[in-house]
Amino acid sequence: MPLPRLLIIACLMVWSLQAQTRPNLVLILADDMGWNNLNCYGSDLHESPHLDRLAREGVRFTNAYAASPVCSPTRASIMTGKSPARLHMTLWREGAASGQPNRPMIGGKAIDSLPTANETLAEVLREAGYYTAHIGKWHLGRPKGYPQAHGFRVNIGGTLWGAPETFFYPYSEERADYFEDWRYVPDLEPGNPGDYLTDRLTDKALEVIENHRNRPFFINLWFYSVHTPVEGKPKLVEKYRDKIRTQSPTIHTNPHLAAMVESVDQNVGRILSRLKALQLEDNTIVLFASDNGGYIGRCKRHPDFPVTDNTPLRSGKGSCYEGGLRIPMIVKGPGLRRGGDCAIPVVTTDLYSTLLGFAGLTKAVQPGPDGVNLLPVLRDPEVDLDRTELFFHYPHYYATTTPVSAIRSGDWKLLYYYQENRPELYHLGRDPAERRDMAEAEPARVSQLLSRMRQWLVESGAQLPTWPDESVSSR
Repeated sequence: MPLPRLLIIACLMVWSLQAQTRPNLVLILADDMGWNNLNCYGSDLHESPHLDRLAREGVRFTNAYAASPVCSPTRASIMTGKSPARLHMTLWREGAASGQPNRPMIGGKAIDSLPTANETLAEVLREAGYYTAHIGKWHLGRPKGYPQAHGFRVNIGGTLWGAPETFFYPYSEERADYFEDWRYVPDLEPGNPGDYLTDRLTDKALEVIENHRNRPFFINLWFYSVHTPVEGKPKLVEKYRDKIRTQSPTIHTNPHLAAMVESVDQNVGRILSRLKALQLEDNTIVLFASDNGGYIGRCKRHPDFPVTDNTPLRSGKGSCYEGGLRIPMIVKGPGLRRGGDCAIPVVTTDLYSTLLGFAGLTKAVQPGPDGVNLLPVLRDPEVDLDRTELFFHYPHYYATTTPVSAIRSGDWKLLYYYQENRPELYHLGRDPAERRDMAEAEPARVSQLLSRMRQWLVESGAQLPTWPDESVSSR
C-alpha cells in the first residue's frame, strides 16, 4: 500500500478515536428566565427539583450574566464567543429589521442576521466529528442565517421568530391575537391537540440522543419558554393558583409563569434521565442558562399581574441593571466539581470557549473571542479567572431603559445613559439591588471606569446611539 494512503488511514483512525472519547455536549437555554426564577436561586413559588438537583451535583454560578439584556444578541454571543457590540448584533431580530422610530435618539446600527463569516461553535464541533443538532428557538436571522448555515446538521423548530403565537399545538392560530404576524414552529408534525411546545422540543432532543448515542453529539436545546405569551399547562396553572392562595408568596405571584418554569424543569429532568438510562451521564456535559433577565412587563393574555419579579435585583429584561442581565447558570459533567457555588462573574460569551474546552478544542477565532474558558473554575473552586471586567452595550430603547452601556469591574458597576448624559455607579457587593447611586461620591472612579468603557467600545467597534441632527448633538 502506498505511503500516502497509509498516512491517510492512520490520520482517520486517530480522528475517529479522538471523536469517540470526546464528551457529549448538551446546552439547554431558557428564554427570559430571570436569575431568581428557580427554587435553587431563591424563588418562593416556583418548583424546579430537577434543576435544583443539577445545581447540587454540578456548579451553580451566582454571578452569571447574559451578554445582552435581550435575546438575539446573547444567542449570537454564545454561538461565536464574540460580544454583541463586536458583532453589531445589539437588538432582537425583529427590532433590528424594522428599527425603533419615534425615539429621541437613533439607536446604534444593528444587523438582524448572524453573518456566516463568523465561525460558530457548531461549525468547530462538527469539523471535530460531533453530530450537531439545533432544537427550538433560533432568532438569529432570516433564512440565510438559519442553523443549517451555521454548522448544524439538523434544525428542528428554529426560525427567524422569537416566540410562537401559542405554546399549544399547532403553535399558531388562524387569527393571531398576540403577534401582528402569523407564526408557526416547523418540524413538529404530526401533532395532537393539547401537545405542549416545551415537551415536543424535548421529544426531538431525546430522539437525537437515542439515534446518535454512539458518537459525540452537541445538542443545542433552546426552549421558547418562558417567553411571552405566558401559557402554562392548565393543570399546573391550577396547582400554582392553589399554592398562591395557601402560601402567599411575596416575590413570584404569577401561576402561569410558575407552570412554564415547572415544564422547563420537567423536561430538563427527561433529558437527564435519558442520559442516565443510556449510560451516557458520565460522558456528557449539561449546561443550563437563560438568555437574559426576567421580563417584568405584563402579558396581554394575563394583564392582571407582571410576568415576573426579579427581586432583589433591580429592573428586568431590556435593562442593564442586574435584573436585566443576571441569569441562572448551572454546569454538570465529568471531571467537574460536584456541588458548590461559584461567585466569579461570568458571561454567556464565555460559553463558546468553555464548550470547545470540554471537547478538547482550542481553535482560535479572530477577532476575539471575547470570552474565556471557564473550565479551570469548574474544576477547582480555588482558581480565579484572569479577568476583572465585563462590558455590556445596549444602544437602544426598551420599556425598562434608554440607550446605555455598562462595565462591571470587580464589585463596582458603572452604567452610562446616552440620552441623559448620565453615569450611575453602584457597589454590587454592598448594594446588589443597585439602589444607592455613588457617582457623585466617587467622581474619580466614575472617570476611570467611563474611560475604560469608552476604550472598550472603540476596540470592539461598537455602534453608538446618535441624535437625529448635528444641532441636537451639539447641545
